Amino acid sequence: MKCLITGNAGFIGFHVANALMARGDSVVGVDNVNDYYETSLKEARLQALEKTAQRQGDAVEYEFVRANIADKAALDACFERHQFDRVIHLAAQAGVRHSIEHPEAYVESNLVGFSNLLEACRSAKTPHLTYASTSSVYGGNTTMPFSEDHGVDHPLQFYAATKRANELMAHSYSHLFKLPTTGLRFFTVYGPWGRPDMALFKFTKLILQEQPIPVFNHGHHSRDFTYIDDIVEGVIKSSDQIATADPAWSAADPAAATSNAPFRIFNIGNGNPAQLSDYIDALEEALGKTAIREMLPMQPGDIPDTHADTRKLQQAIGYKPDTSVREGVQKFVEWYRAYYSV
Repeated sequence: MKCLITGNAGFIGFHVANALMARGDSVVGVDNVNDYYETSLKEARLQALEKTAQRQGDAVEYEFVRANIADKAALDACFERHQFDRVIHLAAQAGVRHSIEHPEAYVESNLVGFSNLLEACRSAKTPHLTYASTSSVYGGNTTMPFSEDHGVDHPLQFYAATKRANELMAHSYSHLFKLPTTGLRFFTVYGPWGRPDMALFKFTKLILQEQPIPVFNHGHHSRDFTYIDDIVEGVIKSSDQIATADPAWSAADPAAATSNAPFRIFNIGNGNPAQLSDYIDALEEALGKTAIREMLPMQPGDIPDTHADTRKLQQAIGYKPDTSVREGVQKFVEWYRAYYSV
């Protein structure tokens, strides 16, 4: 197949693009390589993708388009040059706390950019659009584990609000234009080539420098930490299986995550949350160093706990993550030491 991956210089997009080419699919990547975090890491990911494509030889095609999805003309031009069998949309302005200070970046990327992509997919009659949502949409909900059947109308930050808007925008296109769409609510993703603004990356750097690490909520957070390889498997299998209308859906009692249109939403997480303090323990073990923990109160916009109910995704595609936190953290540390020559 020929797949468009938006955000292929990003953490998840890079791994998905790499896995697709490794199995023999052709990939077109779109990314503006912005400076939300160090662009050198994004450029290194792009170089790694080029090497994967070279190893595959003539078996796959790979093209990278350096463009902003908020640039409608650039995105439309990409769709005019290619006929995509699948579109996997992973480009977004990420970061919970960044959205508090810079909401305009989230409007541009997450709302304007996603609107452009929906319209491009509609015009091109794309067979299936799979896009990234987030566990943050569960917001003020405290019922665990988070289920796709729960209400998601009380976001605690603007980032979550834009992602919830994406789900609603996708449904409108699925309903009006029969565009098959699958939304994936990612729970905390970690692993090699990860984002420097995420806790694991920051903690690793600080511990190696023998600097204190900020432990918010006094370490009492629990997170559904999900290793990148498990996420990639779920993303690709979800993309392979085209969304269809739910024959059991009732307008009188509407299910929240399906529809009488070709639309669906899944949680994609590990399903086994861990305390932040245990996550740090695993990191200390992998590094062979003890962290200096600076205990702090909860930050504005934070959700105390996350726990994914992944039964719907298991039933749909056989999704079954199997990477433990200790194993995943160890793999990250091995990559970090090699990449930064530490």
